[in-house]
Amino acid sequence: MKKQIFIASLLLFAFITKAGNEDYPIGARSAAMGNASVSLSDMWSAHHNQAGLGFVRNISAGVSYENRFMVKEISVRGGVLAIPVKAGTFGLCITNFGYQLYSENKYSLSFAKAFGNKFSAAIAMDYLTTRIAEGYGNKGALAAEAGIQAKPIKALTIGAHVFNPTRAKISAYDDERLPTIIRLGADYNFSDKVVLAIETQKDIKYKAEFKAGLEYKAVKEFYLRIGLSTNPTLSTFGFGLNLKNFKADFSGSYHQTLGFSPQLSLSYQFNKAEKNNASAE
Repeated sequence: MKKQIFIASLLLFAFITKAGNEDYPIGARSAAMGNASVSLSDMWSAHHNQAGLGFVRNISAGVSYENRFMVKEISVRGGVLAIPVKAGTFGLCITNFGYQLYSENKYSLSFAKAFGNKFSAAIAMDYLTTRIAEGYGNKGALAAEAGIQAKPIKALTIGAHVFNPTRAKISAYDDERLPTIIRLGADYNFSDKVVLAIETQKDIKYKAEFKAGLEYKAVKEFYLRIGLSTNPTLSTFGFGLNLKNFKADFSGSYHQTLGFSPQLSLSYQFNKAEKNNASAE
């Protein structure tokens, strides 16, 4: 009984501070860097900023799991897939928040196109659902996303992204709409070992958030990461293992009231170049 009351309190806190159907971030690399991810480019761009997929050259897939505040009923699960083709890169992303009595799901299909090595643009179409048990039923809505990334100089990447610019409606009751979120950020490579990422995020109904993260490549196979974010204030950290085509990333974030949230993500990149060389031989 106490656990159910605690879970209900957390869900209530979430709804008081943010609207439902939040665009929950996934991927332990970005989570360890304060979720400053709008300018990063990897398979997880299928969620964070689809324009980053334009610079992804190989088929890649990943899964993640975040145990929010160490309460499994409000955990976030996600999976991404990036498929480069001649015309650009397709991305698929699925996220799930909640448990059997309350859950939110997002299904996203995106396409990114790089114009040379310095600019990429993308669009995505999403289907978001909310399910409440005990006879309350399901609700679903379509939404769109768009993003760009630019590299004006070699070490600098700038990213911008908008989620739900059309303010899609999730329910006729009280004119309930999906959140509209605008993000702008950049990352700078001080060397091949150090990356600094910063970002600001604005839900049009709430105060702006600031995010920052630092990644340090200690050795070829091992990365250390730290970060922070505001509204709410979170301190983040983590590490990553890069074992050829397989990657494992871990992150932790700490909220001074709600506590600790660990996240683990696993990903694999199929090396198309080696495959083509093998075929030629």
